[in-house]
Amino acid sequence: MYAEHRYQPQQSRAVSIGASLLVSGAIITGMIYSAPNVVKALTGTVIEAYEVKETPPPPIDPPKPQPEVKAKTPTQPLPNAPEPLVKAPTQNPTATTTEIYPPIPEPAKPVDTGPPVSLDPPKVVPPLVGARRDGRYAEDFQPAYPASELRAQRDGRVSVRVLVGADGRVKSVEQVSATSAAFFDATRRQALSKWRFKPATRGGVAEESWMTLSVTFEIKDQ
Repeated sequence: MYAEHRYQPQQSRAVSIGASLLVSGAIITGMIYSAPNVVKALTGTVIEAYEVKETPPPPIDPPKPQPEVKAKTPTQPLPNAPEPLVKAPTQNPTATTTEIYPPIPEPAKPVDTGPPVSLDPPKVVPPLVGARRDGRYAEDFQPAYPASELRAQRDGRVSVRVLVGADGRVKSVEQVSATSAAFFDATRRQALSKWRFKPATRGGVAEESWMTLSVTFEIKDQ
């Protein structure tokens, strides 16, 4: 390579130098024309400056006073307690449970109730048919007028309760009300001696019964 530069003709070196000068001139010329544009660009831009305020740091709280720590007074150690003479067992006793079941009852033995008893159906009690006056003795019903009441010209009325026997005769007389004792006595004697009734019956069977009757005494009938 050095041999080629060493033996290069003079004409070619002159041409190379001229080309280098032309290139350098073109570069300088371009720089001259481009300089005003750079200056214009710099002069047309306005740069504003702002003051940046720094934020003050937060206030620092003063240190809180620390509570005073009092020194603990050393306590005297307690004397050793005497050991018990009998030591309690250290192990817990094991509790055992035993299940107790009630005795199983024996099956009940059949009870001999004897021969079956037939129960009779309840008897129906027939109703009672009350006693009534016997029409054959209607004329014997009115008692005789008491003489004392007849002389006094006084009317009267008697109500009695009589017990009629199974034979139709009066067996007992009770006073319910009476105008006077004379009127009741006359009625009682007549009932026991003359009154006749058809007795009360129950299922066709005659039986005693009570009934209440009234007797009127009037002067006009005498």
